[in-house]
Amino acid sequence: GNNRDRLPNTFRPHTLVLTTYGVVRREEDTFASRPWGMVVVDEAQAIKNAGSAQAKAIRKLRGAFRLALTGTPIENRLTELWAIMSAGLPGYLGSESHFKERFANPIEKYRDPDAANELRQRIGPFILRRLKSDKAIIQDLPEKHEMKVFTTLSREQAELYQYRVEKMDEELDAASSGIERRGRILALLTHLKQICNHPSQFLKAQGPYRGRSGKLDRLTEMLEEVVEAGERALVFTQFKEMGDRLQIHLQDALGFEPPFLHGGTSREGRDELVRSFQEDPDSPPVLLLSLKAGGVGLNLTAATHVFHFDRWWNPAVEDQATDRTYRIGQTKNVQVHKLVTIGTLEEKIDALLESKRDLADRVVGSGEGWLTELDDDALRRLVALDPDAELLDPDEGNGDEPAAPKPGAKLGRRKVKEVAE
Repeated sequence: GNNRDRLPNTFRPHTLVLTTYGVVRREEDTFASRPWGMVVVDEAQAIKNAGSAQAKAIRKLRGAFRLALTGTPIENRLTELWAIMSAGLPGYLGSESHFKERFANPIEKYRDPDAANELRQRIGPFILRRLKSDKAIIQDLPEKHEMKVFTTLSREQAELYQYRVEKMDEELDAASSGIERRGRILALLTHLKQICNHPSQFLKAQGPYRGRSGKLDRLTEMLEEVVEAGERALVFTQFKEMGDRLQIHLQDALGFEPPFLHGGTSREGRDELVRSFQEDPDSPPVLLLSLKAGGVGLNLTAATHVFHFDRWWNPAVEDQATDRTYRIGQTKNVQVHKLVTIGTLEEKIDALLESKRDLADRVVGSGEGWLTELDDDALRRLVALDPDAELLDPDEGNGDEPAAPKPGAKLGRRKVKEVAE
């Protein structure tokens, strides 16, 4: 901070200096002008953006021995690995432009196995990788069980989904540039995600909530079992507006209002939510979190269940969120539930990602941006609603009880406009 003594011109032997990224960035000349015996960069994902002032300031530090520590060496793109390696071993992987040409583009765009193997061989001698699953490293960490929970669409969801897909062609035809086309595709993906979550999110309306979304009904059933068993659970969603709806619905379904940690939560409120969830046995046993606000920097080992209500489509981000519970200090097995809606782009992208976890189990392109580069035919195949998708039976969903799945139910011909109205 600002109210501190200036760095002395000379140090006694074995002096250890702790500082923050912000201080190094603001006073980079002071830090870069002297030689250091050792430079250790902790939470090195903070310098993953090589062009940021923070990353540039760290790369200017002179040290005879350099070490970068991170649990997420690659989150979205391979250039993040270049930035972190450049902090630990400056110049070894060449310039950023050379790295993009030689490795990043061939691996991310074309899944080039030769380029991936060459990169692994180059960086392998300089990376000490430790996994929580390695019992030789962490002997007392319990098991983590990950499972897909496949859910069905309600008829309302199916009709809204089909309506949104049918609008896609005219929107893409109207796009005047590549940037506009990518923007329209991202909007489409967001809308389809919202529909898979709950019709009210896409329609920007409030309840009723029960019986209108197969995913929400299944989550409710599973949380009821968790609460009845006396266990605790985290529920992640990437949408703040969906978290608000989950809070209202679960209060009605479970008899208590689960707290919701999101980007608008104050630092004091965040700390109190964590303390209460971890230490107070009388606090609500379910905690809702937005993926960005709750995905890092939290210790929530009181939970034994993690639910990913909607998928980020980036394994690194989901793994970071799961690790709020599955970390040192956890004494019980952790169950991770990833909800996937059958017959929709959620199921297709999930299958696609499973085949792409080939570089340090991380490389999937730039978030969801890689999906915008698909051609029109590939995009249609990706988002098309499976005609054989199971739907919830509307005759069995009366708003009070969850509707039961009806195998082979066909999509109705009722006007989707009437549904929206």
